Amino acid sequence: MADTPTPANPALLALRDQIDAVDRELLALLNRRATLAGEVGELKKREGSVVFRPEREAQVIDGLKACNPGPLKNDSVAPIWREIMSACRALETPTRVAYLGPAGTFSEQAALGYFGSSIARVDCTSIDEVFRSTTAGAADFGVVPVENSTEGVVARSLDLFLTTPLFIIGETSLFVRHNLLRRENSLQAIEAVCAHPQALAQCHGWLSNHLPGVERRPVASNAEGARLAAADPRLAAIASERAASEWGLHITAPAIQDDPNNRTRFVIVTHPDRHPAPRASGHDCTSLVVSVTNRPGAVHDMLVPLKQHGVSMSRFESRPARTADQWAYYFYIDLQGHPDQPEVAQALRDLRGVCDYYKLLGTYPLDVH
Repeated sequence: MADTPTPANPALLALRDQIDAVDRELLALLNRRATLAGEVGELKKREGSVVFRPEREAQVIDGLKACNPGPLKNDSVAPIWREIMSACRALETPTRVAYLGPAGTFSEQAALGYFGSSIARVDCTSIDEVFRSTTAGAADFGVVPVENSTEGVVARSLDLFLTTPLFIIGETSLFVRHNLLRRENSLQAIEAVCAHPQALAQCHGWLSNHLPGVERRPVASNAEGARLAAADPRLAAIASERAASEWGLHITAPAIQDDPNNRTRFVIVTHPDRHPAPRASGHDCTSLVVSVTNRPGAVHDMLVPLKQHGVSMSRFESRPARTADQWAYYFYIDLQGHPDQPEVAQALRDLRGVCDYYKLLGTYPLDVH
């Protein structure tokens, strides 16, 4: 005789009914918001304004977090509202976003985290292709990695800022959890591990301890490594959980990165002819690249204007200039603040006066969510 189903708890049923009612209210409110956003979009079209304003979205999320009574945690507010705003933008024209593909890369994850999932995805085979697609107009925005907490700067991204017109309008930071992926759920008989060079470096210690002597094969992206591993049982890949799901692979070993707090910073780039620089949001970063004559005290003189005007520097990186002077360098600098602030504007003017080369790479809201 079949078991008689246990009757549902009346209190539980009542709570579920209340949740269903709230969900219907939320849906009605979201549709009302989408209607209002559509009206804003029509006004912007008539004015010739851009649809996406990163500083406006940052202010919306900041305002919601400031008045959040709980129990919903503030850390949950940003991703929820990014998805809402993404869906509203997509009612007009989906935002085209280029990133290093294929599906399952951390670059894709960063793009979705920043813009929301209601975008037109433009996956590219290299960082160079992300810059090219965004410069040519095949994408409205590009998402590129610029530095990692373990391995430092992503040199190719920095170099491309010198040769393309793109500038930065936003940033996002991503916790990077590397996993060893494979068709077989075993560490046996692996002939090569395929991954982006940065990922191979970030997992150097684990690979040396657990797969000594196994070839480390650099590929264009971690997701490309996952694609190769899905096609060949002799290969393993280092990639995200998303890539494992995308390519039907086992997570043979989770979290193999040497630094448990491994993070990668990405920036959002676009063409200045198609998008204006973001206005001040209250928590901004200004990025630039400069060079000075190779002489004693030149770098000191370059930094003096920042101290004089009380402007803090959060990053200072050097890259070889690759000119006839083998000791010439470009310096990549991040400053706290926005050029609309008088002290920042004056510091930039004075700094420009002592530089042989000066390029403002962008000013944008900091990723504080």
